[in-house]
Amino acid sequence: MEVYIPSFRYEESDLERGYTVFKIEVLMNGRKHFVEKRYSEFHALHKKLKKCIKTPEIPSKHVRNWVPKVLEQRRQGLETYLQAVILENEELPKLFLDFLNIRHLPSLPKAESCGSFEETESEESSKLSHQPVLLFLRDPYVLPAASDVPNVVIEGVLRGIFYPHLQPR
Repeated sequence: MEVYIPSFRYEESDLERGYTVFKIEVLMNGRKHFVEKRYSEFHALHKKLKKCIKTPEIPSKHVRNWVPKVLEQRRQGLETYLQAVILENEELPKLFLDFLNIRHLPSLPKAESCGSFEETESEESSKLSHQPVLLFLRDPYVLPAASDVPNVVIEGVLRGIFYPHLQPR
């Protein structure tokens, strides 16, 4: 697993003072996705992680001024923090995976001992009785294709599996 924070942006709100949102890039098993988090969410994660695993230092909660140079230092510090949590711990807690929006892998011993952001989920529902072999994110025949070009690989595999008698000899 690789984690980077390539950028941040300032959000303005009518209801509260403006805040900074950090864009986290997560690379896992050849897939990439992005998650956006505020510093307060990093801080809440850090407080929970400290209770169950070895954690590195997190950048200071208080920033005196919101100039780009200071925010860039905070971005680098948060990126280093996430990378250090991954490097220093063989098994990542469920709440860390929740934070990064990663689907849980079965058999993470520390995952149960550390809790999660969604405390309402029962322990029984999060335990799997088998190892998943293959995961489809969408069924290509139920959802419309992203383009009008047919996917010959999927069609070939499906024809080979379901219609072997139609194969040329």
